[in-house]
Amino acid sequence: MALRRGFKTEANSLARALRSELGLLFKAPLNPWKLAEHLDIPILTLSEMRQSAPASVNYLATHGNDEFSAVTVFDGTRRVILHNDNHTLGRQASDIAHELAHGILLHSPHQAIMSNGERYWDPVMEEEATWLSGALLISEEAAVEIAKLDLSVLEAATRYGVSKQMINFRLKVTGARKRAAFIKMR
Repeated sequence: MALRRGFKTEANSLARALRSELGLLFKAPLNPWKLAEHLDIPILTLSEMRQSAPASVNYLATHGNDEFSAVTVFDGTRRVILHNDNHTLGRQASDIAHELAHGILLHSPHQAIMSNGERYWDPVMEEEATWLSGALLISEEAAVEIAKLDLSVLEAATRYGVSKQMINFRLKVTGARKRAAFIKMR
C-alpha cells in the first residue's frame, strides 16, 4: 500500500520534533517507554494481566505467543498500550513504538473484532504507524550513522535497542548505505 504523498516527510519531521522534546540528538537511540511516559500513555504488560485473565495470558505467553504483540485500548479518550512482554526487548520496542505512532497520528479508535469474528484491519492506519514507528526508533540520521560507522546489524540493533529486522528495514527504506557512501566520497 502506498502512503499518501508527503506522509514520509511529515513522519520524519514528527520523529525529529519528538526527539527534540526528549532532548535527544536526531541520531541518538530513542527509548519508546520514555516516549510513552512523555506522551502520558500508560503501558501495561501481558504479565500484569495474569490475575484478571489467567487462561488468556497463559495461552498468549506460550502457544499463542506469535498471535499477540500489542494493542491500544481506550478508556474514554485516554489511550493505554497493552503489549506482550514475552517477546524480545527489540520486538517489544517496535510493538510499543507502533502503538505510540497510532496515538501520535491521532488514529481514532475502532472495534477490534468485526461481527464475523475477524480482526478489523485498516491498512492505511497500519502502514502509517509502521512508517512512523520506524522513524521514531531509527531516524534517517541514525540509519546513515549506522551505515557510516559500518556497524553490523547486530551491533546496531543492540545500540538502538531494536530488532535486527527493524535495522534492516530502516537501512533499506532510508537508502542509508548509499547516502553514507556518498558522504564518504566527498
